[in-house]
Amino acid sequence: MATVIRLTKMGRKKKPFYRIVVTDSRKRRDGGWIESIGFYNPLTEPATIKFDAQRLEYWKSVGAKMSERVAKLTSK
Repeated sequence: MATVIRLTKMGRKKKPFYRIVVTDSRKRRDGGWIESIGFYNPLTEPATIKFDAQRLEYWKSVGAKMSERVAKLTSK
């Protein structure tokens, strides 16, 4: 199974926030996921990002690929 670490959209219309999740690469953006490892809220000032670094490293070590956006957000 090819796993990917990406954002899934939550919230309501015009008030989005995102969860950082590990999912099967074949699933849709908001489809089921394996594990939620953090969240990102772009509407707060400054934008809020919180994630479990240990779980992120674990998933990367077992071969999960990160989306471009998640890689950019977690590198800060």
